[in-house]
Amino acid sequence: MFVSALNAMSMDQHATATHPHLLPDASTMMTMRLIPSLLTCAAALTLACGSVHAQDTYPLNNDPVVREGFQHFYDLDFDGSMQRFEAVEQAHRQDPMAMDYLLLNTVFRELYKQDLLDTTYYAHEHFLSSGHKADISDEVHKRIDYLADTAVSLADARIKANSNDKDAYFARGYAHGLHAAWITLADHSYASAAHQGLQSRNDCEEVLKRDPNYADAKMAIGIQKFEVATLPRFVRMIIGIGGIGGNKEEGLALLRESAAHGTVTKVQSQTALSLFLRHDRRYNEAYAVAQGLAKEYPHDFLFRLEEANLMKDAGHGPEAVNIYKTVLADAAKPGYFTEPRLQLAYWGLGETQRGQNDVSDAAESYLKAATQPNCSDWMRKRAELNAGMMLDKLGRRDEAVKQYGLAAASGGDQTQASDARKYMKTPYTGT
Repeated sequence: MFVSALNAMSMDQHATATHPHLLPDASTMMTMRLIPSLLTCAAALTLACGSVHAQDTYPLNNDPVVREGFQHFYDLDFDGSMQRFEAVEQAHRQDPMAMDYLLLNTVFRELYKQDLLDTTYYAHEHFLSSGHKADISDEVHKRIDYLADTAVSLADARIKANSNDKDAYFARGYAHGLHAAWITLADHSYASAAHQGLQSRNDCEEVLKRDPNYADAKMAIGIQKFEVATLPRFVRMIIGIGGIGGNKEEGLALLRESAAHGTVTKVQSQTALSLFLRHDRRYNEAYAVAQGLAKEYPHDFLFRLEEANLMKDAGHGPEAVNIYKTVLADAAKPGYFTEPRLQLAYWGLGETQRGQNDVSDAAESYLKAATQPNCSDWMRKRAELNAGMMLDKLGRRDEAVKQYGLAAASGGDQTQASDARKYMKTPYTGT
């Protein structure tokens, strides 16, 4: 019951505030429309839980071990959460929601490992046309497909036995939504993900027919209503959802309800609200939500990072720089974060410094991003390319060429290679 490929279909205003050199030309405007809600896919799916009356949520969500698992999940301690979710699944072998917990953890552990949960990627890159392919093993792909298919099959069996089983509809919708998010971010298979997302919405509508107070079911519908409202009709036709309607304010209202009263979707809905408000340039409202999440979960590296990203998006460069530096200082404290992806913070810091025309510091931040030991290949090459650009602006041509050479190296990700080879021949002179 999460964000489908539909969530890849809206336009962010992010780059205009702090990074004018990344403004799209007319030929890329449509691609830019298809970027930011993938963030919703990554960030909204990363977090979950809350409190609500047991009868209005899936009963297993209130299990103490499940809640403990989600607390580890919020801290991005995926090993700790997986250990607890596996124990729950062992105790509830025929429960589709127990399988969903394993699916959730597996999907987001891999996306985090791939540096695919950073919002600046979607805001600052032509994501759909970038050509980036995540280096994900067949074993992980098969595991995720198995978990999703098994959860759906278990829910199908319950619905066949009892067509009024609201919890089974929810568990099936949850699985479809998670699978849609994975297909979008990892495979870039948008039509397939769109249909998975539509199945998620349909299941959640079935839940609300049977229990209008089932707040968790409102998130998927709210997200899709908002996202579809941002799409031109011909795009909806292309991906096979031409008959689906949308309404932004209705979508936001449903998200607020699930944020206030949901259990599994409580934090997810807050994350989606923040992202959608950002999309509509309602930065003060978006930042208030993000700041609240960062305060509630101070050891969640991504929540803390998003607070800085939003400040940057709003055009408050100096304030954003301070937040990035605070996050990095906390990361230096032993055990404060679980396996922080520092390259994401250094990248965001570099982007902000660049937007402030602090070229020297931006170059240093990009270089630090590129040299983090757990940096993914594609993230490293992005940082190397941008470090080279800043070094060119500083007149340090030899150092710039070295970075371009690294970004253009054969093997692995090749999305930066074309620009890197161009600047190896002619120095970068942009902003």
